Amino acid sequence: MGVTLALCSMICFGSNILISRVAMTRMSIELGFFIVLFINIAFSSAVFGVEMLFRETPFVWHWREAGFFALGGFVGTYLGRRLMFDTIRLLGPARASVVHSVAPAFTLVVAWVLVGEKLGAYELALTALVIFGLWFTQPVSKEVASEHRPAGGLLSKGFLIGLATVIGFALSNVCRGYSMRTWNEAVFGTIIASVVAFACQLATSRNWGESFRGILKSDPRGVALYVGCGVATASGAMFLVSAMQYMEIALATLVTHTTPLMIFPVSLFLFKNREGLSARTGMGAALVLTGIALLAVR
Repeated sequence: MGVTLALCSMICFGSNILISRVAMTRMSIELGFFIVLFINIAFSSAVFGVEMLFRETPFVWHWREAGFFALGGFVGTYLGRRLMFDTIRLLGPARASVVHSVAPAFTLVVAWVLVGEKLGAYELALTALVIFGLWFTQPVSKEVASEHRPAGGLLSKGFLIGLATVIGFALSNVCRGYSMRTWNEAVFGTIIASVVAFACQLATSRNWGESFRGILKSDPRGVALYVGCGVATASGAMFLVSAMQYMEIALATLVTHTTPLMIFPVSLFLFKNREGLSARTGMGAALVLTGIALLAVR
């Protein structure tokens, strides 16, 4: 059940990577992120309403666990996901998916330090393998930067933002997984995280009215695509947290972040390899996935 839920989460997050790349061409990330966070709240609230109709146990509020979900919402839903959009914009969906897939290595370290999940020499060695594979996906030669093929400073910037993204996701995953050990409220926890993220977005925005008017004037297709991103990310978060009830935090994250298995075929065949993926990119991705697979069977 844990692996099945984590795979469902992977499909949702992989879909978000693909949809958001198209959405960015029709509407700015700044406006789109408002839509994504609002849909996160609305969709997860609707799911919680349905859950309340069929659940057999009463809902009980836990302050400490709710606080960890809120912290996870800040570092993951707000900071991590916002930086993920920037990573996709700078690197493209295929390379961004490889960056996204390195999060389990960081989650292993954070879970080891904060909640005591074991991390030995084997896991450390495979963490190094995953990091090397991530680096290996980057081209050696100086390519001419374009919309779909970043190079030079743009590539380095995307790489650094990507690392900050996965660190935020790692902290968020551990916070939520730790809460699930004593408070099995994956859907309501997602609502808490989404509300905190939306509040942070409002607090850091200079002009709410201008943003709202900008959304109303935007391309309806762009709005619809960001709505799809909101549904996909909320679903992915709920599936991932639910998986943590059945398996270790790091292993649930591990399965969820195998998005290159979904993204690479789509980028190659549907998008006609417009990102310029090479044999080196494939070898680097293979190293990443090998490290993740070996972590899964440890």
